[in-house]
Amino acid sequence: MTTRFLPRAWRALALTLTFTGAGLLMAMAPALSSAGEFPDHPIRWLVPFSAGGGSDIATRIVARHVGETLGQTVVVENRPGAATIVAAQETARAAPDGYTLMTAGMSTLALNPWLYKNLPYDPARNLTPVSTLVSLPIVLVTSPSSDLTDMPAVMHYLRGKQPGSYASLGVGSPHHLAMELFLESIGGRATAIPYKGTPPALQDVASGVVPMMMADLAAARPLIQAGKLRAIAVPAAQRSAQLPDVPTFAEVGGHTFEAAAWQGVVAPAGTPAPIVDKLSRAIVAALQLPDVVKQLTLQGMEPTGSTPQAFADYARAENERWGAVIRHKGISAE
Repeated sequence: MTTRFLPRAWRALALTLTFTGAGLLMAMAPALSSAGEFPDHPIRWLVPFSAGGGSDIATRIVARHVGETLGQTVVVENRPGAATIVAAQETARAAPDGYTLMTAGMSTLALNPWLYKNLPYDPARNLTPVSTLVSLPIVLVTSPSSDLTDMPAVMHYLRGKQPGSYASLGVGSPHHLAMELFLESIGGRATAIPYKGTPPALQDVASGVVPMMMADLAAARPLIQAGKLRAIAVPAAQRSAQLPDVPTFAEVGGHTFEAAAWQGVVAPAGTPAPIVDKLSRAIVAALQLPDVVKQLTLQGMEPTGSTPQAFADYARAENERWGAVIRHKGISAE
C-alpha cells in the first residue's frame, strides 16, 4: 500500500491496517492452505441407518460424484442405531478436518434434542451444517375399502366422539409428528399404533387393520399406483411431481399444513469454513447433475442442496417448529 501522499494521521492508519491485514492473512493461512490441499486422503461419510434404506441410497448416489469432484475417494459407512445418536456421537467426536461427514436429518438435528433429556450430543455445538441433501415427501393414505375416501371424511373421523387411530413408525418419527401436527391443526384426536417398519404398517393400512397413515411417498407410491392404497393428500406447498394427481392438504380443506422428512450433511464442529464451503459446493454440484436428479427422483426423493448457512437456518427453524409440537403434546422417546 502506498502512503507517501497521505496526511500523517492517515498514513499511520493505513500502515496499521496493512500490518493488521497481513497478520490476519498469516493467521488464516493454515485454514486456507488446508482447504487448497483438501482432500489428500479418503473421506468417511457416515449414514445413521442400515444399508439399502432411503438415506443410504441417497448418500451413496451423491458421494460417488462428490468424490469425483474432489478427486478423492468417499467411503460410505453405515452406523445405524438409537435414532441416529450412534452416528451423531461418532461424528461429533471426530477430528474437525473435513474427513468425516454424516447424513443427518430431522431426527438428528431437530427432533432428538426435544425427545431425549440426556442427549449425548448438542447439534448446535457439536455439528457443523454443510448442505441440505434431499427432501422426503410424505403422503396421507387410507385403505381403498374404507369410508375414508377424501379429506372431509378423514377430518370427520378424526373429530369424532371416540378417538381415531393411525399407523405410526414410532414415537418421535417424522411421520408420527406430522400426524400430530395435522391433528393439532384440525382439532382432532387419534391414537398412534406403533410399527417397526414401513412395509408392515402400509400393509395393515391397505388391508384396513388401521385406518390411515402418514407415509413416505417413496414407499407408498407403488401401492397407490397399484390401487392398494388411497392417497388423500400431500402435506406440502405444492403437489408432488411424483404423484401429480394427488392434491395438497390446503387444496382439499386440510388447512395450510406442510410436513416432510429431510436429510442434510454435517461435519464435526470446528471444521474450517473454507473446507466446509468446498464440501458444500461439491455436494450441491452433485445434486444438480441430471443423472443424480433422475436417480433420486426414481427413489421418491427430491434433491435439494444449499449453502452451509442456509442449511443452518433451515435446521434451526425446523428445531423450533417441531419442538413446539413435541412440548405441547408432551411427547418423549424415553
